[in-house]
Amino acid sequence: MYDATWILRAYANRRLGQLKHMNPAAVQQRVLLSLVQRARGTRFGRDHDFGAIRSLTDYRQRVPIRTYEAFWDTYWKDSFPRLADCTWSGTIPYFALSSGTTRGTTKFIPVSRAINRANTRAVVDLLAHHVANRPGSRILAGRCFMLGGSTGLTCQARGVYSGDLSGIASAVRPIWAGVRYFPPRHLERIADWETKVEQFARRSLREDIRAVGGTPSWLLIYFDRLLEIAGVADGRIAPVYPDLELLVHGGVAWAPYRDRFAALLDGTKAETREVYPASEGFFGVADAADGDGLRLLLDNEIFYEFIPVSEVGAGVPDCRWIGDAEIGENYALVVSTAAGLWRYVVGDTVTLVGRDPPRVVVTGRTSYTLSAFGEHVIGAELEQAVAEAAGTIGTSVTDFAVGSLFSERSGERGGHLFVVEFADAEVERARARNFAATIDSVLMRLNEDYAAHRADGWGLNPPRIAVLPPGGFAAWMRDRGKLGGQHKVPRVINDAELLGTLRKLAREVPRG
Repeated sequence: MYDATWILRAYANRRLGQLKHMNPAAVQQRVLLSLVQRARGTRFGRDHDFGAIRSLTDYRQRVPIRTYEAFWDTYWKDSFPRLADCTWSGTIPYFALSSGTTRGTTKFIPVSRAINRANTRAVVDLLAHHVANRPGSRILAGRCFMLGGSTGLTCQARGVYSGDLSGIASAVRPIWAGVRYFPPRHLERIADWETKVEQFARRSLREDIRAVGGTPSWLLIYFDRLLEIAGVADGRIAPVYPDLELLVHGGVAWAPYRDRFAALLDGTKAETREVYPASEGFFGVADAADGDGLRLLLDNEIFYEFIPVSEVGAGVPDCRWIGDAEIGENYALVVSTAAGLWRYVVGDTVTLVGRDPPRVVVTGRTSYTLSAFGEHVIGAELEQAVAEAAGTIGTSVTDFAVGSLFSERSGERGGHLFVVEFADAEVERARARNFAATIDSVLMRLNEDYAAHRADGWGLNPPRIAVLPPGGFAAWMRDRGKLGGQHKVPRVINDAELLGTLRKLAREVPRG
């Protein structure tokens, strides 16, 4: 295959020069005013007097913060599926399906042509950062493999389709990208995820794979099957993909998976880079070392605001933007985009870890706080505790979820149950107890509220552990019809019935 990396490298030199001299606040103001100008003739623009907006202050005075439900009820429901000049100019051609609303229903997130183009630019930016870090890169001499979800789209109306974000990306993929993309479309269209993984693995053995991307938990399942098919017994993918140089991951926190992937990638030339794609847009890419946060894409059709998590739902929250957001504060992310989302609450929580350029760490979901007893533990703290605990007992975690156990009799205390699938087939009782004790100590170190509730055991019992056998989470997700692709194991399970279905598959470790 013709090596086109030199073209990418030329683009990277120019693009990184632009980024180096970028003024974050000035760029974000220009993005906001451009979005408002282009949407002034829409129903939403007329309702909120977009024609009179000249500044961020004007914008905030006219446009309230909204959730998906508020947009759906007020602007989208009656016109769906044909949203023409509703909240964005023109007709929305795609809707990305996303679950997790407070009503338990599927969300239809508008995806415009402008956002599709922005998503493509974000991927090119990711590759630009890669080749800048790897002067000898030949990443476009082979194929880039994306382990995504179903690419099947449902026709909602003439010229309007809905489906997984990966399916939309496949439908609009530029010709130049398709030449170097794997898998081929006929394999992408396979609906059954296990069959898809099998076919992907077998076909990829005949390809020159240079980059792989996907959600870490599903990538682990894929690599396990790939190595089994290839007959590789040492757990390393270097003999299978000898020229692999980039592994892209996103969707869940990386910390619990870092050691497992380090072992898998041993002997390859691959670096790992995190990305922050969402149904609402592509928000950030890793441009620095692992752990340094994700660089927000400031000039790519998205305007960012940040609400302190403690003020989510407040009538007039102290909303910040790139110009005044504080480093270290845990914020709920709010975006305005070229798909007609205006001051839209995404549902993710982030912390700003750098200002020039602005970088964030995703800390969890606004709905994924563990706080049944007032302990207020966020997703990032859970991820760090599990990662440190796995290191303490010398293993890694394939996946995990945590739920609350409430007292059943008067005088009893409640606590947390961590359901864990370890990379080791067998984790004896003593190691599992050590794992639980480390989680407890790390959470007490990270979170003052948790430490106060655990003080002398008066408010919370120590964490309990339930161990799933290898493949346990995959089996549970299969039973729920959510196997593979963009589906993710929920980190915090607040539904007692759902937690109960998972507990039935696990072996609970008795307290010592």
